[in-house]
Order: sequence, then structure tokens, then C-alpha cells
Amino acid sequence: MQTEDFQAVLQEAGFVPRRWLRGGHAQTLAGNFLRRRQTLPPPEERLFQVEQAVRVLCHCHWQPERQTRPTLLMVHGLEGSSNSHYVLGCGAKAWTRGWNVVRMNVRNCGGSERLGPTLYHSGLSGDIQRVTTSLIEQEGLPTIALAGFSMGGNQVLKCAGEWGDDAPRQVRAVAAVSPACDLALCADRLHHLRNRLYEWWFLYSLFRSFRRKARCFPAEYDIGLLRRVRSIRTFDEFITARYMGFDGADDYYAQASAARVLDRIAVPTLVIHALDDPFVTFSRETEAKLLANPNIRYLRCDHGGHCGFLAAAESGYDGRWAEQQIVEFVTDVLSS
Repeated sequence: MQTEDFQAVLQEAGFVPRRWLRGGHAQTLAGNFLRRRQTLPPPEERLFQVEQAVRVLCHCHWQPERQTRPTLLMVHGLEGSSNSHYVLGCGAKAWTRGWNVVRMNVRNCGGSERLGPTLYHSGLSGDIQRVTTSLIEQEGLPTIALAGFSMGGNQVLKCAGEWGDDAPRQVRAVAAVSPACDLALCADRLHHLRNRLYEWWFLYSLFRSFRRKARCFPAEYDIGLLRRVRSIRTFDEFITARYMGFDGADDYYAQASAARVLDRIAVPTLVIHALDDPFVTFSRETEAKLLANPNIRYLRCDHGGHCGFLAAAESGYDGRWAEQQIVEFVTDVLSS
């Protein structure tokens, strides 16, 4: 598909926000805090080995004869978990289509701090690759789609880009909502005065997570380093980079950002992004890669906030537009 034709498709697929939720902050906050029903059946808990002495916790919902059904593997955002509302909501939509659903916790998340001595970071695409390989080899799953939100969106896009033309044949589609593809830009945007409440919320949660980790592995971590942290960037400078093998925050952002491998994605991929997202933004180079890659369908909306995308609800439709787009996109890919 040529870039000109692709842009025309984008214009036809625009998102229309709920009448009383037009702004980016309103969409972000309402998308996170509006209550919703949880309709997935009880899951099977599974542990997957992703590194020596490191396991991740997944919650799996299996259809009867799971080996004959598509599987949606979902990854949450920063300081989220497999119980994040958008993961549960998107999973429920996939379940009603007759798909298997696997809700993956990024390492240490969802109460899994004791499953390994390391921290997590936004570029852990290798963990997704190993979970995917395990699902293929251990479960015999013939068709898998990956979906990620925010940090998880960066991870699944980075995963697909690193695979390039060598992605497992069972991986048929990838989707990312509000993906933090340019980590340095996003960290700096979070530190803007108008976004400081978001940054404080993330830091509060990251501090708690780091202290829990230090209690599990007291010989490994120095909680005194938190006294030097005043922003997401300084947290990544003094904590993430120090303990995850990077040479400072800039090196971490450069290596962990999906932006550097978007041009290598060879699997049909959906990317959904709102221009009024308070803190996730793309560089011009990143947008150019998204538009130039014929395997990527890039839905850029004027409104939607960060992982919000709340449209008007109708009978049988809860208005969670981005979640619906993921399910429809994967359905279209599988049918073609």
C-alpha cells in the first residue's frame, strides 16, 4: 500500500470522542478511572522462564480445544499489571470472539517481585519473545497476536522489529496503543509542568515497587538512591540504568526505544496514537518510519489521550474504541 493511500485510510478511520470527554487529560483520566465490568472467566496462572533465575507471571484464559483458536497475548503499561483495566477489557473482547487470552505481567509486576532478582524496564522485548516461543512450543498454539499498551506497546513493537523477517510464522499480527516508542521524548514530556501530576503518580508507584523489590533482595538494591530521584529521567539514571546494565538514562532510552527498529517490522501491525496524549509523543523520524513501513497501519487521532479513546457507548459496545480496533484489526488480518 502506498503512503498516499494509507494516509487516506487513516482519515476514514478517525476516532470521535464522547461529547463530554474531548480533551487529552479528560480522556486519559476517564479511561483510567471509569469503572467497568470484568467479564473474563477465571484464569490459569502460568510461570514462564524468560532468563536464568527469572520468571514472569501470566494469566491464561483457554477456550475449549485451545490449539484450534487464535491467541491474544497482551502486555500492560508502566507500573500496570495483567489486571490493568485496558488489558481486562481488551481480553474480554477477544474472548467473546472465541480467542484464547494470555495476560502477561512484565517481570516484577502484578505481585511477582520474588520471581527473579532483576528489575524491569521499558525495553524488555526479549521476555515477550520467550513467552511467545513457550506458548508455541508448549501449547502448540497455531496463531498468536501481540498487543501492548503504553510501555507494553513499545515492547511489542520492539519485539516485532527485532524479529524482522524472522518472526515465528505463528505470530500473525501486532497491535500497540499509545506506545512510548521514543522513551527520551516521553520522559522529558512527563516532566513538563502541565504533566507533573502524572510524573508524581508514576514516581510514587515506582518508589513503592523498588522498595518492595529491595525487601525481597536486600543485598542487591540500595534504597538510599531514591533520595537522588526527582523525575522519571533521574529514576532511570540512578535506578533503571544502574541495575539493568545501561550507561545512564540516555543509553537506556536509545537502546530500549522501539523507534529504532520500526522500519524492520514485517508482521501486520496496528499503531494507535492520539495527538493530545499528554506525555507520549513521536519524533518526526519515528512518524516517518510508521508511515513508510507498508506492514504498519498507523491510526493517528486528534483526540484520545493516553490509552483513553473513549467513544460514545452503544448497545453491545462499551465505547472503548482502541480495544475494539485491536480486535477488528486482528480479525481482518486472520481472515485475509
